[in-house]
Amino acid sequence: MPKLNTVAVAAIAAALSSAVTMGAVKIVGAAEAQAPNPNATRQLMTQALSDLPGREVRMLELNRPPQDAGAPHSHPGHHTFGYVVDGEYEFGVNNGPTKILHAGDTFYEPPGAIHSASRNASKDKPMKIVVFLVADQSKPTTVPVK
Repeated sequence: MPKLNTVAVAAIAAALSSAVTMGAVKIVGAAEAQAPNPNATRQLMTQALSDLPGREVRMLELNRPPQDAGAPHSHPGHHTFGYVVDGEYEFGVNNGPTKILHAGDTFYEPPGAIHSASRNASKDKPMKIVVFLVADQSKPTTVPVK
């Protein structure tokens, strides 16, 4: 088998690298072109609070398609704050009356509350909210209520 000189090896490596990079660019481009999951919950941040032992902040982004609703649930041991980024959010706590919140509105759920209504109130537009929890590190973010 003939020996390849350094220039030939470098040229082959460059060609292979270019081919792989172009393939990766096409794959990433195709993935970015796909619509995001309209019912996705995305973890934005988790940060321990060193001056409050056992506590951390959790930030989530919740996206829901029109009319989509979540089942009743609680956020055990957590102070839960929310901000409506886009759309209309039907919000209710402890089976009380619901409110329709709009982009720019905020809400709060105290620890132990049952989040009895959580729904995109729009018939044709997606909804996005950001949720900020001052959380008990030993407990899950959300627990279904039966």
